This record gives sequence, C-alpha cells and structure tokens, in this order.
Amino acid sequence: MENIHELIESLHLDSYLTIDDIPELDLYMDQVIQLFERKYADTKRNEEEKILTKTMINNYAKGKLFFPVKNKKYTKEHIMLISMVYQMKSALSINDIKKVLDIANNDTFDLEGLYKSYENISENNVNRFKEQSLQINAEVAEEVSSDEEDMLYKKQLLMVASFTHMSNVYRRAAEKIVDQMEEGQQSKKE
Repeated sequence: MENIHELIESLHLDSYLTIDDIPELDLYMDQVIQLFERKYADTKRNEEEKILTKTMINNYAKGKLFFPVKNKKYTKEHIMLISMVYQMKSALSINDIKKVLDIANNDTFDLEGLYKSYENISENNVNRFKEQSLQINAEVAEEVSSDEEDMLYKKQLLMVASFTHMSNVYRRAAEKIVDQMEEGQQSKKE
C-alpha cells in the first residue's frame, strides 16, 4: 500500500451507531433503515451497496435474532440488537449470531449497559486496528525490495493476504467462543 494512513482514513472506522444516535421513541422499519444508511453511508464499498434492507430485517426477525416487534415499531433495544447483528453478520452465520444474542434478548437483561461496553471496546478495537495496520505495512515493506519488479502489486497482495488472514483468525476464534457458549447453555439445561 502506498499510503497506509490514507487507507485507514478511507475506511471511516469512526462510523458506528452509538446509544446517543438511537432515538428514545420507537421507529418504523423505514426509519430504522434510514438511521443505519445515514450512519454507515461512508463505509459503503460502492453506491449500490445497501447497509440494511427490509428483507434483512425481516430475516433477522424470522431467525429470532431479536425479540418480536410490537405494532410494527422498533424500540431502542431492537436497534441495539440490529446494530450488533449488522456488525457480526460479515463474520458469523445467522445461526451463530442467534446463539450469541440469545440471553441478550431477555427483557431482564441490561442490553443498554452491554451496548455501552460494546461501544467502548469497539473504539479500542479501532485504535488497535490502526496500530496493527501500520505494523503489517512496515513488515510488508521489509519483505518486498523497492527495486523488485511488480513491487506495488506484491505489497498490495501481501497486505490483502495479511488482512484476510487476520480476519480468518479472528472469525475462527469467535466461532470457538460461540461453540463454548452453546455448550454452556446446553449444560445449564441438563
């Protein structure tokens, strides 16, 4: 990558839905979609990409990823859960997400407290990503000589390979935790 700082900046890693972004009043589905589209507009890969659609929300509801909606309106709690699904769906299956959010869908669970913790950790993850990206970029620069033929291509390929490898490592770790959660819930039922 010629300029890793530009790459990091172009990702708009500071775009995420906070508790303060979520209105106190209940929203209709179109309003939920608009909220997500506004908040994540800069993160889209291209103009055609959709952040959230009616079909996605309906599939999440059918998959019981969040508790039932009343009068076609989504509460603040629904929106927090949809936000977490939105973040997890690129790495985990819908079935895995359902397992992870099972207890959070209980009306006695402190979802707002969890979501605030999620916000804090997400912010730390962004900072960690920036630091690690700079480190990976430096390692790639060491591996590819500046006088090599196809130097830029080799650097870009190594960056893509490194990022996808890290993504796979994190996804596999998340899947292991999901399996442990499922085992824990199974043993409680027995």
